[in-house]
Amino acid sequence: MIFQKIRLLFISIILLQASLSYSQETYEDILGRTYVPANQELYETIVSLDKKLFDAYNSCDMDVQTALYSEDLEFFHDEGGLSTSKKQVLTALENNICNKVSRTLIDGSLEVYPIKDYGAVIMGYHTFNNKETPENKTQASRFVMIWKKTDENWTVTRVISLH
Repeated sequence: MIFQKIRLLFISIILLQASLSYSQETYEDILGRTYVPANQELYETIVSLDKKLFDAYNSCDMDVQTALYSEDLEFFHDEGGLSTSKKQVLTALENNICNKVSRTLIDGSLEVYPIKDYGAVIMGYHTFNNKETPENKTQASRFVMIWKKTDENWTVTRVISLH
């Protein structure tokens, strides 16, 4: 009887350890390599813009979001489809996201690549948390954003959001 309890405890510890090590998988484990930016300055610029955009998203700062999205925005959402209206995207964000949902970036998941004579693309993983039901955590989802540089301004022209 005591042997069975010890055995059950041992198996439980092994399973717990396995689940903890799985949940601690890093982005580099998923990627299979360490990402190194081709252009560190561009990387820092785009990562800073991503932070600015999603700080505004999380705090419902519609002025900043309006300034960072291009007039010719195309927003591709795997569940919601395509939206080509900046105004509709901003209205949907204000009505459905503001003070209800927050975005958390997966540390180490951002990759930035230059797009010659245009700007840059950023890819990464993030989660979204519903503030009304914080116990419901989402799975990490992939995103891709195209940033266009005009003069000294950067705006998002394309978004691909996958869940």
